[in-house]
Amino acid sequence: MAIPDTMRVVEVEQDGPPEGLRQSTRPVPDVKPSEVLVKVVAVGMNRADCMQRRGKYPPPPGASDLLGLEVSGTVAAVGAAVIGWSVGDPVCALLAGGGYAEYTAVPARQCLPVPTGVDLVDAAALPEVALTVWTNVFDRARLRPGETLLVHGGSSGIGTMAIQLAQALGSRVLVTAGSAEKCAACEALGASMAINYREDDLAGRLRSAAGDLGIDVILDMVAAPYLAMNLSLLNLEGRLVLIALMGGATTEIDLSALMFRRLTVTGSTLRARSVEEKGAVVDAVRERVWPLIEAGRVRPVVHRRVPMDQVIDAHHEMEASTHIGKILLTP
Repeated sequence: MAIPDTMRVVEVEQDGPPEGLRQSTRPVPDVKPSEVLVKVVAVGMNRADCMQRRGKYPPPPGASDLLGLEVSGTVAAVGAAVIGWSVGDPVCALLAGGGYAEYTAVPARQCLPVPTGVDLVDAAALPEVALTVWTNVFDRARLRPGETLLVHGGSSGIGTMAIQLAQALGSRVLVTAGSAEKCAACEALGASMAINYREDDLAGRLRSAAGDLGIDVILDMVAAPYLAMNLSLLNLEGRLVLIALMGGATTEIDLSALMFRRLTVTGSTLRARSVEEKGAVVDAVRERVWPLIEAGRVRPVVHRRVPMDQVIDAHHEMEASTHIGKILLTP
C-alpha cells in the first residue's frame, strides 16, 4: 500500500470552543516495531475530545496531541514485531490520541478486527464504548445475570452499548435520558424503562421503576450531583461506577451508607492505562463482546457521519447533546 509522506489532520489551534480547531498537514507517523499504521476511514467522537479541546484533558505522556480515541480503517503498514495483522486488513482500534488524521499509528495490542456484518465506517463507533462498558460494568462492577443495571445517559455512545450488552448477557436495564425521543431509543435497544431526567423527582421515579428487585449496579457519567442519590438507590452490596465528571468532581456524602449497606464506589479511565492493560481489555472484548455483535444481538449505534471538514459543527452537536449514539468523523 502506497503511503504518502504527509497527511491532513485537525489540530487544536487554541483551547476553548470548537472554533479553535483547524485543518492542517503533518508527516505521516512512523511505525514502531509493536505498532500498526492505520489508514483511517472514520473516527468515533467522544466527550473526551471536547474536554481536550478545552484544555481540560491533556493526552498522557508520549501520546499524540491530536484528538481522537478510536478509529476504523485499513492496515497500511505493520511494525517488525507485529504478529497477526497484515497490510490491507480491516481494523478498528483504541487510541490514546491521534485519531483526527488520515493515518494513525496504534499499538497492535489495541487493535480489533472489524466484526463480521459491521460496516467498516461504523466500526469506529465500537472500540471506546465496548472497552469502557466491559471494563467498568462487567469487570469492576461485576454485573451478573439477573441483576439490575442503571445507566445514566442511556442515549450516549457508552449508554447505548451498556444497554445492549447488559440485556444480551441477562441483566435488567434501567436508564435515564434527556428527552422523550432519547428514552424511546433506549427502550428500543432493550432498556426495561427509560426515565427523562429533566422531569421532577428523578430519585423517586427511579425507585419506583426499580421495584422489588432494586438496583445492583449504577454506571454514572454525571458524578457529584448524582452521588448521594445513586448511593440511596443501590441494593445491599450495590456497586457504583463513575466514568466521567460531567456534573463536577467534588461533593459531600454520608459515609455511613457505604459502611452499613456494604456499597462499593469505584471508577476508571482507559486512556492513561498501559498498552498491556488496554490489551487485556481488548482480549476480553474480542472474546465476550465481538461474538454478540456478529450474532446481531449488539450493534454500533451511529447518529451521524460527518465529513472531517465539518468537525467544528460536529463538536457543537456533541456539546449540545442532541445526538443518540455515536457521531463519526470521516476523513
